[in-house]
Amino acid sequence: MTEFYRLSALELLAGYRRAEFSPVEVTAEILERIARLNPALVAYVTVTPELALEAARASEARWRRGNALPLDGVPISIKDLTATKGVRTTLGSLLYADWVPDYDSPFVERVKAAGAVMLGKTNTPERGWKGESSNRVVGSSQNPWKRGKTPGGSSGGGAAAVAMGLGPLAQGSDGAGSIRIPAGFSGIFGHKPSYALIPQYPPSAVGDVSHFGPMTRTVADSALLMTHTAGFDARDRHSWSSGIDYLAELDGDLPRLKIAWSSDLGFAAVDPEVATIAERAASTFEELGHSIGAAHPNADDPWPAADILWSTGMAGALYENFEEVRHLLDPGRATIVDDAFNRPAAAVGYANFKRNAYFDTVREFMEDYDLLLTPTLPCPAFDAGLDFPPEIAGKPMSYLGWTAFTYPFNLTGQPAATVPAGFTAEGLPVGLQIVGRIHDDVTVLRAAKAFEAARPWAHIWPDDRPFLAD
Repeated sequence: MTEFYRLSALELLAGYRRAEFSPVEVTAEILERIARLNPALVAYVTVTPELALEAARASEARWRRGNALPLDGVPISIKDLTATKGVRTTLGSLLYADWVPDYDSPFVERVKAAGAVMLGKTNTPERGWKGESSNRVVGSSQNPWKRGKTPGGSSGGGAAAVAMGLGPLAQGSDGAGSIRIPAGFSGIFGHKPSYALIPQYPPSAVGDVSHFGPMTRTVADSALLMTHTAGFDARDRHSWSSGIDYLAELDGDLPRLKIAWSSDLGFAAVDPEVATIAERAASTFEELGHSIGAAHPNADDPWPAADILWSTGMAGALYENFEEVRHLLDPGRATIVDDAFNRPAAAVGYANFKRNAYFDTVREFMEDYDLLLTPTLPCPAFDAGLDFPPEIAGKPMSYLGWTAFTYPFNLTGQPAATVPAGFTAEGLPVGLQIVGRIHDDVTVLRAAKAFEAARPWAHIWPDDRPFLAD
């Protein structure tokens, strides 16, 4: 049996170029793999085999004619928060369980125009409200490394799909860590680009803390996907164009960097095993010749500001009909909406004031450092179906307050990636987060590639047998 599912996007493109195999063969194999594994894994909410094979046939024809597109024939999954024309988009919510948009988001338009083959829509919690991927539409996604554990969220379905070989490219969105959390828990690479580098439409319920970005098995595949999805779109007033070919820039020089390492950012509760694994991974940069020392911004935990922005954003989406639809909502989301309705309006202004102050502190800190390294997450994957881990290192947690290493950099808009750092004794992945200066995605990606070369991970696969039909 062929194993095209193990190939990266760039390896697939090289194989198509040499006519060693075709987009139809690859798409058919991955669709068959989805059919076998997805019922237990719950990575996909909606699979679109007919549309995928139609796109693959069109791609194959272009390759034969010699006019292939940049992503021609590469399978991709789209998060179920992202609008797809003619394809059900549930937002993980019973309120939208049968919504079929009549338009594509800019991201989807761009990957289709580049020839990618959309396989379907991946699982997410209701409106992406938590860092775990369970909802009342299809249930709980599972961690590819251990059935019964969560792959994280809110882009958990996409991360699980990439980790299990159900498509090499996945689109994620990240409002408090929702690319980095599932990539970290699932043992793959994920990159949250600088804010608005990849346009969003419709806008996120949580506004300008949300970023679109890639999840892949390799750094180069993410750079490839960014190259063909980044740039201004008139539907997103915050979007901008860098003019950078991120894949080409990966081959540029990486000078000797000054790097800060922080095991807790000064406020985070961290599982000791996770901290040890992440610190050991961070030392790789010292072995590569970079300067690394313990340091972190002199700032308090910005969770109070993030909490206000998140809860009021979720409440705003339900401002006109909350009581009428409460019975259809995820109970956890309803709780934070209740909390938001009990806040004074001035709380939003206060949150933005505190957010701006936090950004200033981090900006000044980063003037002295090229990169900041932290654990991606403070704990290993917890049980699927829980909204959040009840406690970490003895400290009680809240719905997103537990993601103490990720939400700070949604508030600042900085680029931040997660690379696989190792495994716990239980066999669960641990991630190392790489944070760069605002708009300096290139340095983050080059550093991630250097780490990948020193400590490769793409050859390590989870065992799919626990997910085969019972």
